[in-house]
Amino acid sequence: MKDSADKDAANRRLVVKLLWVIAGAILFTIALVPLYNVMCQVTGFNGKTKGTAEQASKSMKVDQSRWITVEFTSNVMPGLAWDFYPRQASMKVHPGQIELATYVAKNVANRAVVGQAIPSVSPGQASLYFKKIECFCFQRQALKPGETKEMPLTFFVSPDLPKNIETITLSYAFYSAVKQTTD
Repeated sequence: MKDSADKDAANRRLVVKLLWVIAGAILFTIALVPLYNVMCQVTGFNGKTKGTAEQASKSMKVDQSRWITVEFTSNVMPGLAWDFYPRQASMKVHPGQIELATYVAKNVANRAVVGQAIPSVSPGQASLYFKKIECFCFQRQALKPGETKEMPLTFFVSPDLPKNIETITLSYAFYSAVKQTTD
């Protein structure tokens, strides 16, 4: 009888420990994305930029002595029935000069779809100097069936960009922002 009671008590302790592990795993999962975003903004990792670009652009001068080529690329992730592409493949910019680029998205599904763009800047070191003032990536984008939308991007490259970087690639990956259900 005592062995059975000890076994039951040990099993209860094990269940409680496993529930704590599961709760910890769930909390870690919930905190992972915000922690990753903070790390990316602090380090510039994965093309995330930080700071208020508009404030910085007002206090700097345009470096007319050099040109930087900014290349634009795009990807649509599986599960999002959109055509998405940059209006221009690249542009030459002076560091410190505010520029406007445009991307185009078209919903090719027969239902409304919501997407979210995630930017990436390469080389990674350049992400610290690529500043977005206004970007469609700051919020989710909803498109009705067949709707086409031009999406502006206002940006500048900081004059502090190291001289050895002459080309920056800005890539956007568009993901479905709403979990799709099957009918």
